[in-house]
Amino acid sequence: MKAPAILVCAAVLCSACAGVPSLRYKKAVNQTQAAGQFAQAAEKLDSDKKKFYRAKDAALFYLDKAALLQYAGQYAASDRQFALAQDEINRLYAKSISGAAGTLLINDLTAPYYVPPYEQALTFFFRGMNFLQQNDLQGALVEARKAVFYLDYLRGSKNKGYTDDAFVQYFASLVFESGGRLSDARIARTNALAAYQKNGWNKPSFPVPALAGQMGEVLIFHYNGLVPLRKSQTFQVGWDWLLAWSAAPTEGESISPEVENALRAGLSGRSVTVAYPVLEEQPYRVAGSLVAVDGMAAGKTQLVQDTSDIIKKWLQEQLPGIWFRLATRAVVKQVLATQARHAAAQAADDKTVGELAGMVVDIFGALTEKADTRQWFTLPAQVRLSRLFLPAGTHQIRLLLQDGNGNIIGEHDFGTVRVKAGQRLFLQHRTAQ
Repeated sequence: MKAPAILVCAAVLCSACAGVPSLRYKKAVNQTQAAGQFAQAAEKLDSDKKKFYRAKDAALFYLDKAALLQYAGQYAASDRQFALAQDEINRLYAKSISGAAGTLLINDLTAPYYVPPYEQALTFFFRGMNFLQQNDLQGALVEARKAVFYLDYLRGSKNKGYTDDAFVQYFASLVFESGGRLSDARIARTNALAAYQKNGWNKPSFPVPALAGQMGEVLIFHYNGLVPLRKSQTFQVGWDWLLAWSAAPTEGESISPEVENALRAGLSGRSVTVAYPVLEEQPYRVAGSLVAVDGMAAGKTQLVQDTSDIIKKWLQEQLPGIWFRLATRAVVKQVLATQARHAAAQAADDKTVGELAGMVVDIFGALTEKADTRQWFTLPAQVRLSRLFLPAGTHQIRLLLQDGNGNIIGEHDFGTVRVKAGQRLFLQHRTAQ
């Protein structure tokens, strides 16, 4: 009976080296975000990179870190990380997808992190904003062109699910307008409004004053909230000659679900284990915001991107494939366990030895059954936007943060902003509390 105990110890050690950001880790980074310590959060990712980010998930690390650096105002450093992420995305998608066999035999984590389309689209937005914060309109125009090219490809390759990004199209239209590319701006704006309608979201509506051409425009992007976090939900059914049982441990409890399942598999002798991702909402207080100019209220920000909703819909879109792989793995692992029982029993001429061999396979089957919980988790839950048309001159601009009841619970002072006639300025602020 020493062998099962040794295997369970091995299971604990293997589980401790999961190699992807755990739910607990993501929450810890989010706490640092909520405190407004974005540079410190980026440093935490650096120090924990080897523990939580594998080489095959390099793009994920770059994305998580790049967003934090942008929130911290380190725009050049952020852009370097986004450039690395885009290079890794292109490298992975330029070759045939590998690891498919592993996803059917072990778990979905055996494949590299193929950045989902909605995350790819947002890289163009964030890089564009990095360039705009550095007064590099040409760099932002490059990202806008890349964005619409990618989204055109996406619409042509898919006819349902996530086929376009309304916000990224809208942002591209603003950049094109700023660069005088009015035809490109019109096309992107049309695509944006169509995508808003398709998703059932309110279209942004910003009245343009009659004398707008004699004024300057200030756009304020408010990145708000925390996205839902993917965590592992497992379901295990076990049986022996006396009874049958089931359990559904969830990531985030006192013991990891893989270890708990391995323990049950070892004790029961026979079991089937599956693991799949579910989302856990992350609470945040800020529900909206309004802008004050020179001490006077100038209007509320509008929701232009509901990232949380996109994440939920994307998981639903992926579930059929996830469940197919789960079912396939369950069958394969049971076949292997049955074969191990028969082979060991025949070789030793002892049925007990056969059961022990099957138990070993069940333990490792339970241990290796992990859900794919990888995601770009440093994204904001939503992006809010205000467009202000102001007379030329200097203005004091503040972003007032509101709770769900409309109460002011905080503010961010952009300080004195110089506005020139015919000029468009892009400002941003991140809240995660």
